[in-house]
Amino acid sequence: MRKLIFVYNANSGVVNNWLDIAHKIVSPTSYECDLCSLTHGAFLEKRIWKKFKDEGLINMEFYHKDEFLKKYKSKWLPKYTFPIILISDQQGLQSFMTTQDFKEIDSVALLIEKIERFVKQLDVSP
Repeated sequence: MRKLIFVYNANSGVVNNWLDIAHKIVSPTSYECDLCSLTHGAFLEKRIWKKFKDEGLINMEFYHKDEFLKKYKSKWLPKYTFPIILISDQQGLQSFMTTQDFKEIDSVALLIEKIERFVKQLDVSP
């Protein structure tokens, strides 16, 4: 079964979450997770993003980078930069959107559009 794996450039945990919130408020332009900046406000997930996720056009999993590296730990795992969206299927993991790709996306609506286009193109319904 094909799915998208979203990996945020942030670590898990309450302390890290509060540090991320503070960073987004104090210096949003220097925040290092473009995926998080697109999908979340300072405190909550954006409504349009939550609605899109709830529609379930494709199976999706979400990880902080420390959680992803722990779950997918392997000497064969490529050296990814984060944030990243990966496609997981029978062939393994491949990049869908890289850290650099996020630099070209200026809204959550455009991110959703790119994912919807991918789903339609490959017919990867759950």
